[in-house]
Amino acid sequence: MIYTLIGTFVAGFAGAGFVLMLRFLYKERIPKGATPVAAGLCMLAATIGSEYSWYGNTHANLPEGMEVVTVRDQQNWYRPWTFVAPYVTAFVAIDRLSERTNEAVPDVHLLNFYLFQRFNAAVEMPTLVDCTERTRASVIDGLEFDDDGRPLNVQWTTVAADDALVLAACEGTGAATN
Repeated sequence: MIYTLIGTFVAGFAGAGFVLMLRFLYKERIPKGATPVAAGLCMLAATIGSEYSWYGNTHANLPEGMEVVTVRDQQNWYRPWTFVAPYVTAFVAIDRLSERTNEAVPDVHLLNFYLFQRFNAAVEMPTLVDCTERTRASVIDGLEFDDDGRPLNVQWTTVAADDALVLAACEGTGAATN
């Protein structure tokens, strides 16, 4: 966040400096009010560019095995351009390399989802997904399994048939379409 703020101020100074240079070269042809207008426009352009480039930069730098599952777009009335092209403020990615299953219960997957939000650190969410029952559960410390390999004391949450997290976790198992 601090780098975005610094970048915005640098863009403002650059815009103002450019107009001041033009005023010096062309004397009185450029009005004095153009300097703060140019600074403001450059600051606005830098902020908008930063908002729209965050997702692409973050997605491009994900490690191998990470797959984006869902994104959250944002539109604001005080940012009218977002109604034309919304920008991504958060997304969830699945770590395919962390996926674990037990041969005794092949439809239950243990894997890590990561929540990425602009201006926040990534949050790791270890999750159990049952592809047969269409449920998922957050994993807490001290997770225990019974003799058959089923997790014990888990709060399963039933999700919609089109839940992106369950569909991504069950992809390729054949259970996702049941």
